[in-house]
Amino acid sequence: MRFKSWLDSFVVGKELKAKNGSAGYVYYLGTNDKNKFLSLAEEHALNWQLADLKKNEREMVFFVGVKGPVWIIRPRRKNETPQHQGLLEESDYAFSRDLFGALLGHFKAHALKQVRLEFIGTDFEHELGALVGLEVASYSFRAVFEDKPAEWPEVNLLKSLGDFDKSTLHQAQARAMAVNVARHLVNLPPNELNPKTFVDFAKKMGLPQTMKIAVWDKVRLAKEKAGLLLAVGQGAEFGPYLLHIKYRPTKKSDLKPIAFVGKGITFDTGGLDLKPSAAMRLMKKDMGGAASVLALASWVADIKYPGPCDFYIALAENSVDAGSFRPSDICVARNGLSVEIDNTDAEGRLVLADALDVAVTQKGADEPEVVINVATLTGAIKVGLGAEIAGLFSNDDELADSLNSAGVRAGDLNWRMPLFNKYFGDLSSPFADFKNSGGSFGGAITAALFLQKFVRGKKWAHLDVYAWTDKAQGALNAAGGNGQPVQALIEYLESRI
Repeated sequence: MRFKSWLDSFVVGKELKAKNGSAGYVYYLGTNDKNKFLSLAEEHALNWQLADLKKNEREMVFFVGVKGPVWIIRPRRKNETPQHQGLLEESDYAFSRDLFGALLGHFKAHALKQVRLEFIGTDFEHELGALVGLEVASYSFRAVFEDKPAEWPEVNLLKSLGDFDKSTLHQAQARAMAVNVARHLVNLPPNELNPKTFVDFAKKMGLPQTMKIAVWDKVRLAKEKAGLLLAVGQGAEFGPYLLHIKYRPTKKSDLKPIAFVGKGITFDTGGLDLKPSAAMRLMKKDMGGAASVLALASWVADIKYPGPCDFYIALAENSVDAGSFRPSDICVARNGLSVEIDNTDAEGRLVLADALDVAVTQKGADEPEVVINVATLTGAIKVGLGAEIAGLFSNDDELADSLNSAGVRAGDLNWRMPLFNKYFGDLSSPFADFKNSGGSFGGAITAALFLQKFVRGKKWAHLDVYAWTDKAQGALNAAGGNGQPVQALIEYLESRI
């Protein structure tokens, strides 16, 4: 698999030399400057178009003028009375990302070979969002999977009414490529991606020497008494693994380590509590948390993040076999707690539990200050929040607020849900310390309460994500993996610097 960055080919600061009418023109206005809008319209429009253009108040204006297709983009209209403390508002970054990502389909429809992209008085968030949107939209599963890179127009990038910082291109590329890595891993079919090939992919990513990769196989997991992770993977052809990527910056940092833990169920049949076929159809995406954590590791390496990070990925396939774990089995976790298996389809919390315990028991300089896990954990959270908003559970208000704010800035939203301890009674068991699932109500909450038993009091957050888009929208040009919540976690890490 080979990922090719479109942004690598962008030419900065040179005027476009149009060829054979195959060029398009995109202007992004940082302020709603009517005079500038009119001067651009007069430069490009045919005489009969001008009257209508002068009355046009849309955020994006399109017309085919004397030189070719033209897009003029004005700032988004902000909500003057935001609700929910602004935690669901669209940021400038998100507006720019989704609008520019959607433009790519138009470039293709017009068969453009060249594009002149000019930022006019824009700021960093406008520019970063626009470039991320273009890069995210340029991803094609088949192009990567079949190693046939797609062809996109030559882009000449200019800026007026301000200077363009070329480092913005690298920042956009690193962020967008991380999103696309997560999308691609989720999109891979389960006959290609299993616990072993996931580990192989991580090893071949070309991570720098500042990152050390450790892989625990069944033998090491048994030695570590990781009974929950072993149980989930015991019925599959390829056994379970725990993948640990340790990143330490080359320069000394005052920041303490932060640990990210991802659920990596490469396919989920539900086990002996078999899912209906319709519910199983998309279960290749049940490693969406693992995909986002590995993608985040690639971003950390790419930008040379100044703080220490650890990435733990719990990998297993939940299969149906004579060796599969059963309802009413009692399994003992790495931390010594016993769990009665109430439902084999509540397996994600089991693999996360042992991985979380590994993360929170690191000692000395490796002890994490914060632990964040990401998982496609429950259908209940999608019922409550839909596909685009992650459920956020946390035992620390400051951490929760930071992740909420990061999600808004990134246009990668999350919403805090209650850790209502009374509901843990639904997991009570007469045969073990507790069960792995409870009643039909509050399923996302009881799943989070289960995970909380394995964090040993550390500052912790759990993101329950969907990791999938059912349709093309914004910068996501096709149904499939959506890279959730990579951008929110990037914003969170940047806020710590």
